[in-house]
Amino acid sequence: MEKTLKIGVVSCSGEDCLGGTISRLATRKMLDELRPSETVTICLPLFLAGGAEERKFAEAYPTIAVDGCDKACANRATEKYSGKVSDALVVSDFIGKETAEGKPLSTRYLTEEHRAMVNQVAAEINTRFDKILAGAARQSDGNSGCGCSCGCSK
Repeated sequence: MEKTLKIGVVSCSGEDCLGGTISRLATRKMLDELRPSETVTICLPLFLAGGAEERKFAEAYPTIAVDGCDKACANRATEKYSGKVSDALVVSDFIGKETAEGKPLSTRYLTEEHRAMVNQVAAEINTRFDKILAGAARQSDGNSGCGCSCGCSK
């Protein structure tokens, strides 16, 4: 039986803008629907407070940071406490800066437009997930010239 590689997703915890909500919902979609057996979500507030398990996971396994805005708090925190992330994306790059920095929204008031934003961001996380898995497969086959554990093909 082949061992499944787990990939961590560190989501923005910002609750003062729509981008944070979209990032958290897209991360949940990965965890619950798209990659439930391969995704581990890392709690950013616990990570920042010194959560040893979160920090150790992000050191040992590939991690994707998903930030709601260009402050990139999830990415910066992960790199500060656990090392370079395998990939990072900023929600505002997909839904627009003005929209991402707009008023926060309770999930009970999500519209179809908001759900489409969540799906768009989750699809991008999923695409990056596939790239990390492909890099890990190349590395395990000995085809990567990189020599590190990041899964890149340098």
